[in-house]
Amino acid sequence: MRIGIDLGGTKIAGVALDDSGNTLARRRVSTPYGDYDATLDAIAKLIGDLEHETGRQGTIGVGTPGAISPATGLFKNANSVFLNGRPGHKDLEERLGREVRVANDANCFALSEAVDGSGQGYGVVFGVILGTGCGGGIVVDGRVLVGPNAVAGEWGHNPLPWQQADEYPGPECYCGRRGCIERWVSGTALARDHHRRTGEDISGEEIARRAAAGGQEAEATMMHYEDRLARALASVINMLDPDVIVLGGGVSNVERLYEHVPTLWQRYVYSDRCDTPLKPPVHGDAGGVRGAAWLW
Repeated sequence: MRIGIDLGGTKIAGVALDDSGNTLARRRVSTPYGDYDATLDAIAKLIGDLEHETGRQGTIGVGTPGAISPATGLFKNANSVFLNGRPGHKDLEERLGREVRVANDANCFALSEAVDGSGQGYGVVFGVILGTGCGGGIVVDGRVLVGPNAVAGEWGHNPLPWQQADEYPGPECYCGRRGCIERWVSGTALARDHHRRTGEDISGEEIARRAAAGGQEAEATMMHYEDRLARALASVINMLDPDVIVLGGGVSNVERLYEHVPTLWQRYVYSDRCDTPLKPPVHGDAGGVRGAAWLW
């Protein structure tokens, strides 16, 4: 049995899978945001509950925001900033008394889709999370690419490419820089850009709904968003040239992206044509927690 845990800013999800990927048990609890020890305690309890429900002990994989630094063993780069600088991997293993595998949540999403999702059968899969933040993960021949600095796939903290005059220098990012891709193409960025343009405070989901219903202001916001996403993904294609790109997170539910963005990125990709498929996820919100289980 494989247990996967997905640590998010508002919730902690857990799943127990058998060797074929079938779900044996599933649970979810609220994240004690800002409380490091309570968060690790909640993860440990969730694992215990899953094992009690199934009557079996499983391997444990945990998907987290940010990453574990290979240099220090401490959390880094997490937008749940209370984790940064803490030995979460070591502390969790001590609580559980056994080995735990930890990976970035976007890496877990990419692995899930590569194993038995939209990326199944492709050699190089680039998985993208477009939600509260903007993450990315790379899977090559079924294995997560981490890199010596544990930042492989972190496209969201590169600057938005081919910036236009009204986009420079870009909004401030929690990482300390300005103009990061995350601040332009995350779900929160979509809502924030609409507010900047119109003064309206509505969700990205509502923006897409209004655009589909013919709302001109919402349509303008979506067109700006799609061009920025196309630029950002074109820079990934120019560098990595993946066999497939799979979108995840709340924005991945916007169906028009899969038609419009590949058309737009043609002008930015350094090739006579670009045949890279852009696909929605198979597992939806469960991708991260399933990918954490597949770390074993």
